[in-house]
Amino acid sequence: MHTPEKGFYYHYKHSGASVDDYAYEVLNVAHHTEIADFDAAAMVIYRPLYRTAKVYREGKRWDVRPLVMFMENVTKEGKTFPRFTKIVDQKVIAEL
Repeated sequence: MHTPEKGFYYHYKHSGASVDDYAYEVLNVAHHTEIADFDAAAMVIYRPLYRTAKVYREGKRWDVRPLVMFMENVTKEGKTFPRFTKIVDQKVIAEL
């Protein structure tokens, strides 16, 4: 399965209200040691960069999400798009 590159991503809920709205930093991919299926055990390690996220408020901790879920497409109001989209604009990244 394809894995996300380290870097910065927007969640599909990003509204553009602020540069950090639903912005995340992906650290790496890890594997849950108690799940035998290697692909099912893959987890994305990432952290929210927006201040309203609970883990941000609790000391800028990291989140974990199954790789399959991180990489999947979602459908909302009849439109399908990636759950997370890599941020490539260097000006935006500098503001994060």
